[in-house]
Amino acid sequence: MSKFNLEIVTPERKFFEGEVEMVVARSVTGDIAILNNHIPLVTPLEISIIKLKIDGDTKKASISSGYMEVTKGKTTIIVDAAEWPDEIDLERAKKARERAEKRLKAEKDSSDVARAEMALRRAINRIEAKDN
Repeated sequence: MSKFNLEIVTPERKFFEGEVEMVVARSVTGDIAILNNHIPLVTPLEISIIKLKIDGDTKKASISSGYMEVTKGKTTIIVDAAEWPDEIDLERAKKARERAEKRLKAEKDSSDVARAEMALRRAINRIEAKDN
């Protein structure tokens, strides 16, 4: 399988840079798999678990929302946060989920509800990435 260059960046660091055979990410319209020579594309990404196929092995990471740009021979993903499963503090993620669930039960203001829902989605995604 042919390879292409993938770069994943966050505001804090260059999370990943290297050649991959495939990347699977969740766009706002659903999961999308990128292979070498994919048509040019720019799409927003959802909070999800991203999958990278590198030399036949699959690596997973938790990502927050962001954008993906596909050009000839290179894919760039820019997200607010990205973590490998071994970087995730499971207890911290579970506590964040509990706090978000409590805020959702208590909040009536729509802006607070939206923030709590996003926090809950991020926490659940991190827990799922760690558990898999």
